Order: sequence, then C-alpha cells, then structure tokens
Amino acid sequence: MAQRDPRRPDRVAEAVREEIAVILSEGVKDPRVTGLVTVTGVDMSRDLGVATVYVSVYAGDAARAEALDGLNAVAPQFRSRVGRALRLRLAPEITFRLDESIARAARIESLLNSVRTHDGPAAGAPGDSPDEER
Repeated sequence: MAQRDPRRPDRVAEAVREEIAVILSEGVKDPRVTGLVTVTGVDMSRDLGVATVYVSVYAGDAARAEALDGLNAVAPQFRSRVGRALRLRLAPEITFRLDESIARAARIESLLNSVRTHDGPAAGAPGDSPDEER
C-alpha cells in the first residue's frame, strides 16, 4: 500500500483557498453576497472530502449573515469549479463559515487601548522604570 503524504491536506487546503479567492474576485451570481468577502483560511478533512472555508465579510451583521447564506447556496458551483481546477478525483464538499478572529482581535485591541488611556501613558510602558537598564 502506498504511503500517504501527511502534508497533502494542507497543500490542497491552500490550493482550495486560492481558487475560491479567484472565484470570489470574479464575482458571485447570488445577490445576497455583498460587501467585501475575503477567504481567511480553509480546513480540509484528512480524506480531502470536506473543505471548511473561513471567510471574513466586511459588512453589517445582517448583511454578513445574508452573504454567508448566499455563499453556502452557491457552494455546489464552487465545488465543481474547484474540483476541475485542482484536478481532484473527488471534489471536496464546501461549507462556508464566518471567521470571527479578525473581529475578536479588533475588540481586544480596542479594549487594550481603552485600558492604556485610562491608566495613563506611562503605566506599564517598557523602559519607563528607573531600574531598567537601557
């Protein structure tokens, strides 16, 4: 039996990410997909049968949910195009999920900024302690 390449799912995931980004840049025919849609990552199952595509949608909450519904509605077309482009024997089933990591990071950054402004500029800044060597 042939030995499997343990990195293949990662390589296929990257290729799927690139191909879906190209498809999105060309435009999606579903009118619900509005705003700026960015592919942030793809998780592939070990058997390459399922691809979970994480997207970030620059729009309001309602428009973000609508865009996600629209993307999941056109997922079969994405699946066939990805299968043809990557010449896969079986094209992976594609599901779209919102990537909340960017919003989470922005929220953490704003919280840190508010803590810095309430504590003053000198609080906790490196190099402000007289005991520290420069």
